[in-house]
Amino acid sequence: MDFFTKIVEFIHSTQVLQQLKEVDAAGLFTNPWFLVPFICLIGYLLYKQDFKEIILIIIGFGCWHISGTEYMNTLIVDDEIQLEKVLPVVFGAAVILGIIIYMYFGKSD
Repeated sequence: MDFFTKIVEFIHSTQVLQQLKEVDAAGLFTNPWFLVPFICLIGYLLYKQDFKEIILIIIGFGCWHISGTEYMNTLIVDDEIQLEKVLPVVFGAAVILGIIIYMYFGKSD
């Protein structure tokens, strides 16, 4: 347990969660230091026809975008979870997990 406590303390000391919340998406996708390697990665994956990885990248960016919406900020109000708002999020996560499991384990190439 002490090991996990140290990891949590490290994450809080580096303020990673706060930095993720304050990311400027428009600035990120106009920054050439991010955009050029990202386009090269997508181009390479298209060249290899590795659509599973492209779908995972799209899912990752989609989850990142959705986590910063106002809807996600209203899931907890006055230290109480709003069940009617959490259920669609859980259903969406289950669908995404089902897609990922199907891509890697359900069908053959």
